[in-house]
Amino acid sequence: MFRSLSGRFLILTAIFVMLAEVLIFVPSIARFREQFLLDRLERSQIASLVLLAEGEMTPDLQDELLRNAEVFNVVLRRDEARQLVLSSPVPAPVTQSFDLRNAPALTLIRDAMRRLATPEPEVIRVIGQPVRMGGLLIEVTLETSGLRTAMIDYGLRILWLSLVISIFTATLLFWVVQCFLVRPIRRVVGNMQAYAANPEDARLVMKPASSITELREAEETLQTLQTQLTGALKQKEHLAQLGGAVAKVSHDLRNILTSAQLFTDRIEMSEDPGVKRMAPKLVNSLTRAVHLCESTLAYGKAEEPAPTLARHRLRELVADVIDSERLAVEGHEVRLVNAVPSDLVLLADGEQLYRVLANLVRNARQAIMRNGAVGEITIMAAEDANEWIIRVRDTGPGLPPKAREHLFKPFQGGVSKGGTGLGLTIAAELMRGHGGRLMLEQSNEGGTSFCITLPKGNFGKPS
Repeated sequence: MFRSLSGRFLILTAIFVMLAEVLIFVPSIARFREQFLLDRLERSQIASLVLLAEGEMTPDLQDELLRNAEVFNVVLRRDEARQLVLSSPVPAPVTQSFDLRNAPALTLIRDAMRRLATPEPEVIRVIGQPVRMGGLLIEVTLETSGLRTAMIDYGLRILWLSLVISIFTATLLFWVVQCFLVRPIRRVVGNMQAYAANPEDARLVMKPASSITELREAEETLQTLQTQLTGALKQKEHLAQLGGAVAKVSHDLRNILTSAQLFTDRIEMSEDPGVKRMAPKLVNSLTRAVHLCESTLAYGKAEEPAPTLARHRLRELVADVIDSERLAVEGHEVRLVNAVPSDLVLLADGEQLYRVLANLVRNARQAIMRNGAVGEITIMAAEDANEWIIRVRDTGPGLPPKAREHLFKPFQGGVSKGGTGLGLTIAAELMRGHGGRLMLEQSNEGGTSFCITLPKGNFGKPS
């Protein structure tokens, strides 16, 4: 119970209520003491008025009046004259005097606490203002045993009442917390436990139902998180199924491409100048395709293999990319420009960098051809002390807003109808594997520009 929220709330409530009652008790007991003494002053004044009215009084009647007033003597000041009206033997010397006329609250509280802390009876003098203009001053002498007993009895009654109030209040608050906090929280926890057991079941997603603002906000946030997680798990499952299908296709495609490589050996023996010029390009394309299929089969997972770094002349690599796209642009007014310096050598995985550049050039070419206008695709590069910078620019129509928003997200960033958006996702992942980045610099009606940065690290400037 003490570990639960409601149990701790119950205990704290009882403690706080008792603390509040204690803070009330102190001034209350001081007020009770003051009222007790004022009551003795009033009784003494009435007894003195009886004596003044009768004139002469027998000793027995005087003792009876003092006993009823519970004092030893009474002094009145009338017309600036101080008069001992009633008197009897005082059992002990007067130890303290208390003036109740305009006494500060702190003084009354201090005197009350001292009286409770002093168990030995004392004889005290009390000075007050007579009621109903019965004189200028009234002064009595009394013993404190009756006062302290009455104060203890009054204090115990207050403490018992405070205890009952605190228990009742704590119980009421405990029930309120159970109804409005603990039960909704338990419902949320129960939903989280059920959802954790089967996060792919969309029926278990939290349905906000609390009427408390804070709890409802928590439920709505949890609903959003669970919905996103369920969607991500379903997408992951789809990607896993797609990966299995790709592995199977890659296996058969590798066999087909291997057979195609055998045919290229015969093609290279042709005497036709055009065939001789195109055959090496075909061989390189088939080799890259076979290598890609083998990599897919070797890893069988979504992550790309770690790059195998080597030094490459970027202009030659870009020339291969452009040559692979020339056949696709025949008959279209699309110009491919290799603006890479001939002496720029970088350190990268040649196959992976080729895939990235080929993907960017292909996307740019398709965008220009869809637009049906004259266009140009330029690949340029530069370097500084820290990194190599490659830019692929085109004069196409630019990316639509939806494509820019989900540019590097699989199955969301596709531009063309039926596109999956996997190309740029894979390209960005390959560059991250190099420790670099693939970024969209700009995209508007004047064209699109992608920037690739590759860090030099500790390799220094290549020669």
